[in-house]
Amino acid sequence: MDEIRIIEVKQSVFEDNGKDAERLRKKLKEEKTFLLNLMSSPGSGKTTTLKALAKELSGKLRWAVMEADIDSAVDAKAIQEAGVPSIQIHTGGMCHLDADMTRQGLSQLNTKDFDLVVLENVGNLVCPAEFDTGASKNMTILSVPEGDDKPLKYPLMYETCDLLAINKTDVMDYFDFSKENVEKYARMRNPEIEIIYFSAKTGEGIPALADWIIKNVNEWNE
Repeated sequence: MDEIRIIEVKQSVFEDNGKDAERLRKKLKEEKTFLLNLMSSPGSGKTTTLKALAKELSGKLRWAVMEADIDSAVDAKAIQEAGVPSIQIHTGGMCHLDADMTRQGLSQLNTKDFDLVVLENVGNLVCPAEFDTGASKNMTILSVPEGDDKPLKYPLMYETCDLLAINKTDVMDYFDFSKENVEKYARMRNPEIEIIYFSAKTGEGIPALADWIIKNVNEWNE
């Protein structure tokens, strides 16, 4: 009987995606377009945060949003209503975007016209963190009601992100959420991760979040 051949598909997929991501990142660097990959669980407030940033970034950056969902165009419509150009990407049932899917989405935007493009990834704390999208930086939102233990349960998300933005601070008094613990757990996964607290609903902390984005866009374009 012939020996059974074993093919490591997952490794191959990741290797190919990594090469695609580097090519995309190089292209965006040449165009001076900063791509921010925004990840989180469903309901953490990604779209609400982007709507709050629309006011804060107005007149400071030329930017657009790519919304990724399995179906619907609800989020893209919400962003357009906030005055920010937006397109919707349907993933065909997949729980993440990879570099090629991101490239296809970007092809529908004239990226040279934008300083910043935000990719709002599919709501999921596992799959999106596994795939390099070609982004300049990765950001994750953790909402207070989700709990301060998420960096312990979903390590890769925090290992791969440059910024942890903690949303819904306006309800912190109603939940058993420890700033000390979440910061300890996040930095256990990634000692270099930056942390910003904010409330997309009240606007508290939104200027600091906008400043972080502007700073990184400017550094990318130097």
